[in-house]
Amino acid sequence: MAPLKFCANISWLFTELPDFSQRIYAAASAGFQAVEAAWLYDTDLQELQRAREATGVEVVLINTPPGDVKAGELGLGAVPGREAEFRQGLDQALKYAKALNCRRIHLMAGRVPVGTDRMAVAKEMEAIFIQNLNYAADILSKEGVTGLIEPINTRITDPRYFLDSPHQAAGILEKLGKTNIKLQMDIFHWQIMDGNLTQNIHKYFPIIGHVQIAQVPGRNEPDSAGELNYDFLFNTLENHDYQGYIGCEYKPLGNTTDGLGWIKDYWTHNK
Repeated sequence: MAPLKFCANISWLFTELPDFSQRIYAAASAGFQAVEAAWLYDTDLQELQRAREATGVEVVLINTPPGDVKAGELGLGAVPGREAEFRQGLDQALKYAKALNCRRIHLMAGRVPVGTDRMAVAKEMEAIFIQNLNYAADILSKEGVTGLIEPINTRITDPRYFLDSPHQAAGILEKLGKTNIKLQMDIFHWQIMDGNLTQNIHKYFPIIGHVQIAQVPGRNEPDSAGELNYDFLFNTLENHDYQGYIGCEYKPLGNTTDGLGWIKDYWTHNK
C-alpha cells in the first residue's frame, strides 16, 4: 500500500511570501514535491516555470479564472450568458497548465446570479454547466489534461455557489459521461454539506480525481481542533489505494512551516 501524496496549496500556504514563485521554493524547502494553486494568472509565467524547474516541484492543479471578482463572480462554468468568457478562461488556464506541465484543471461552476432563486435557475444552470463541461472535456482530452468539478459548501463558505454537494456533482458527471472530467473531493466542504464521509468516499471513489483537506469548522491544519479524524480518513484513502494527490488547502493557525508537524509525522512514518 503506497503512501499518500500531498501537495501544498500555495494560494493558502506560505502566504508569508508575496509571490507565487517564492512560495514554490518555500514548499520545496518544507519537503513538498508538488504544489497546487487557485489562480496564478497575475504572476509572470516564466518566473513560475523557472521556480518549477529549479525545484523539481510538480504543479498538479490550477483553477479556471474566477471571472469578474469585483462583481462577485467565482467561476463561470454554470453561469447563464457567460459561455464565451468561460471558453476564454479555459484557454488561459490551459496555456498556464501546458507551460507548467500541470495535468489537472478545476473547472469552476460559479455562483447563482444575484437576485435569482436557486431552485428557479437550477435546471438552466445545470444544462449550461454540462454544455461547458462537454466543450472542456474535448479540449482537455487533446492535451492529456483532466478536468475537475468541486462542490463548495453553501452553509459556511459560499451561500450562492451553484455546485454544493457530492451527490449533485456525481449526477452531473453521470449525465456528462466524459471520463476525463472527474470529481474533486474537498473533505472540508463534504463534511459541512453531507458528513457521512466514509460511505461517500467509498461510493464516489471511482470518479474522484483529486482530494483536498482542512479541519472543520475552522479550516485550519488537519491536526488542529475540530470534527475530523484525519488519521482515520488518511487510512481510508490508503485502503482504497488512492493514487492521486491530496491538496493541503487550509488556513495555517500561525506560520505555515510551524504548522507542518502533522505532515512531517506522516512522511516519517511512511518512508
